[in-house]
Amino acid sequence: MPPPIFFILPLFLSFPCFSGNAASTTSFDFQTLTLTSLKFLGDAHMFNNSVRLTRDLPVPNSGAGRVLFNKPVTFRRPGNPTPASFSTYFSFKINNLNPDSIGGGLAFVISPDDLTIGDAGGFLGIPATSVSVEFDTLMDFEFKDVNGNHVGFNLDSMVSKESTDLGLININLKTGNLVNSWVDYSGSTQQLNVSVSYSNTKPKSPILSLTTNLDQLLNEFMFVGFAGSTQGSTEVHSVEWWSFTSSFDDPDTKPGSNSNPNPPSPPGPPFINPAANAVNSPPPSMGPTVSAQTAHTSQKQSKCHNKLCKHGAGAVAGVVTASAFFLALCMILFIWVYNKKFKQAKKSELFDSDIFKNPKEFSYKELRLATKGFDPTRVIGHGAFGTVYKGILLDTGDVVAVKRNSHSGDQGKSEFISELSIIGSLRHRNLLRLQGWCHEKGEIMLVYDLMPNGSLDKALFESSFVLCWGYRKKILMGVASALSYLHHECENQVIHRDVKASNIMLDEGFNAKLGDFGLAREVEQNKSPDPTVAAGTMGYLAPEYLLTGRASEKTDVYSFGAVALEVASGRRPIEREAIGVGVNGQRSSLVDWAWGLHQQGRLLEVADGRLGGEFEEAEMRRVLLVGLICSHPDAAVRPTMRNVVQMLEGEAEVPVVPRAKPSLSFSTSDLLLNLQDSVSDLNEIITLSTSSSEHSFNGDGLPLVRPDPIRP
Repeated sequence: MPPPIFFILPLFLSFPCFSGNAASTTSFDFQTLTLTSLKFLGDAHMFNNSVRLTRDLPVPNSGAGRVLFNKPVTFRRPGNPTPASFSTYFSFKINNLNPDSIGGGLAFVISPDDLTIGDAGGFLGIPATSVSVEFDTLMDFEFKDVNGNHVGFNLDSMVSKESTDLGLININLKTGNLVNSWVDYSGSTQQLNVSVSYSNTKPKSPILSLTTNLDQLLNEFMFVGFAGSTQGSTEVHSVEWWSFTSSFDDPDTKPGSNSNPNPPSPPGPPFINPAANAVNSPPPSMGPTVSAQTAHTSQKQSKCHNKLCKHGAGAVAGVVTASAFFLALCMILFIWVYNKKFKQAKKSELFDSDIFKNPKEFSYKELRLATKGFDPTRVIGHGAFGTVYKGILLDTGDVVAVKRNSHSGDQGKSEFISELSIIGSLRHRNLLRLQGWCHEKGEIMLVYDLMPNGSLDKALFESSFVLCWGYRKKILMGVASALSYLHHECENQVIHRDVKASNIMLDEGFNAKLGDFGLAREVEQNKSPDPTVAAGTMGYLAPEYLLTGRASEKTDVYSFGAVALEVASGRRPIEREAIGVGVNGQRSSLVDWAWGLHQQGRLLEVADGRLGGEFEEAEMRRVLLVGLICSHPDAAVRPTMRNVVQMLEGEAEVPVVPRAKPSLSFSTSDLLLNLQDSVSDLNEIITLSTSSSEHSFNGDGLPLVRPDPIRP
């Protein structure tokens, strides 16, 4: 718990005074501030002894707030060209009530006025003509951000003069953990250093260091403080601690002078947050404590000896009682050790494959601490067989995704073990990397790399910026390459069975990483897949898979076709409201809608209008045709994923795609044979009624029947 910010204490500040060449200094921290010492603008407010820059609303919103020290700070003196040196240390947190929403960020700001607030969203509430150090949780292409987790230095512009990825030092702004930062500037050398750490111990080397001239932006008097904003998100930005000191260097010392090459830091309070937790802090000395304890123990033993002499019989009875208690304790300990070994043996039987020796085995305690006790606010998604949490490994500081099995019983365990056995043996640049696993307390958990740019569906439909065509092409190439590896390059072919936008993760460079193998199946080469209950997500499922339950590599190809159309169009495969009308005037899915426009010779109208035409028509047409041929109703016509990679790279031509979407036809005998196989393997009873020797199905595998008239 940070110290109260607003204790009514005297405000020990030194304000500008002009007496010859006397230096003017300003120094304060949260322990010396009173409520009237801070000024709140916009959404900024006080909450639980901390300053919040944005509102804590459960629904996404866009807003900005600013808090500042309400007295101007002297940064220039008349006749002195050298601005003041300053140092500031602050601790802050960025929590997100809904981890799926995207952020905004906060910044330390030096501005010429105390009345205005900058815009919300990517502007972080920073006023114009300001000097700022930003901590940004949103990658904004307009401002040339490096990613959605960076620190940058800005001079009257939201395009940072210099910025760097905080992931390089294992800092993730979005975890909700306390982050500490130091900003130091020397007026004489014009050197600016920014350091960031989870620990309250200042790092030896700054993460951002540059030489910059602030003469044009620093007036005689400026205001210091913080600004923050949201951009259609539920981020909450809290400043937990702040100290600031400014002073003027010795006027006789010029930059580069050998007499004082390293000017001292400005005077002021110690730059440490009492509430921040130091990492690997040394334990306190135990010398005096041990001595005092030894003396106390000796005195106590002496008293006990005298008492034993006087009460010998009572002592003997006590010894007998203690012996009995000791024997009982040994028996309990023996039973506990036996049970633990028995459980360990069962665990070894369950995880006896060499596959499980490759990734790291985590303890339950490690993952519980990493996810803050599996805090619901840490939930970042739901996989096929589990809930996914965001976590920070305390020993390394790595930010990870922890997938926790949410299914009880043997079936849930077997599905999770199946996922672990499959993904543990796979190695490809476009597959989500498995870091390790845990099997304790009746639970199985998988630990993956956390992707900073989230999933593809979030980037397409929930991001504040439009995913450019270059990134979209790269993502499709990555997914196609991953599926080609699974289908053609593994010892046993792997059928993913759940290829969709929410299972495609994006790293810092928007490279695709296919994940969630909870539904995946291994198939021996040249062997027909066994029938199962069709599983997956509607809109991505091949029609023959829905009918027969037999998943093959061509069912993954169909799913990829739906993803390709989704990426090119910026529309979901199935919307809550119909996205278009089919050829016969019926409401249609994305696949049907794209086929309908292709039939009318208007295929390029499928392209996402938000792209503003910023793409090569030949490339867009190629991707759309690949999407259509992959989503062909007849599995035999669909290409292999190896062919798809060649088509997307331009090394092979896309096969001729018929103008009209073909109908899928099954003979009654074939359909009955497939269904009987499924029934026998699944021990299910299916009653099939037929009225003719052949039935026609549309591209989604549904009978072509006349719909009932709409009734009021």
